[in-house]
Amino acid sequence: MLPQASAVLSRGRATPKPWWYHGDTVPVMAMTLRVDDELESALQTLVKAHGVSRQEIVKRAVLALAQREGHTERVSASADALADRWSDVLHRLGTV
Repeated sequence: MLPQASAVLSRGRATPKPWWYHGDTVPVMAMTLRVDDELESALQTLVKAHGVSRQEIVKRAVLALAQREGHTERVSASADALADRWSDVLHRLGTV
């Protein structure tokens, strides 16, 4: 038995779509990345060293940078909070 057709609104009316129809089969967008010779060489070196695609190398680099920047922001916020909390002690020690 095949799954039921789904109803999709079209111009105010529900129109049936076949069970095999999917409107969200591509959940991400493609992107063109232009690289200079230096970046191309670095990409090729990393592709060979890690055995993954160029896309995977770029993805890992972007995620690593985002994680590092998020970490820096968290450490800075934590340091500010601790400096506020212990400001009297730090002042007495002569570090502020």
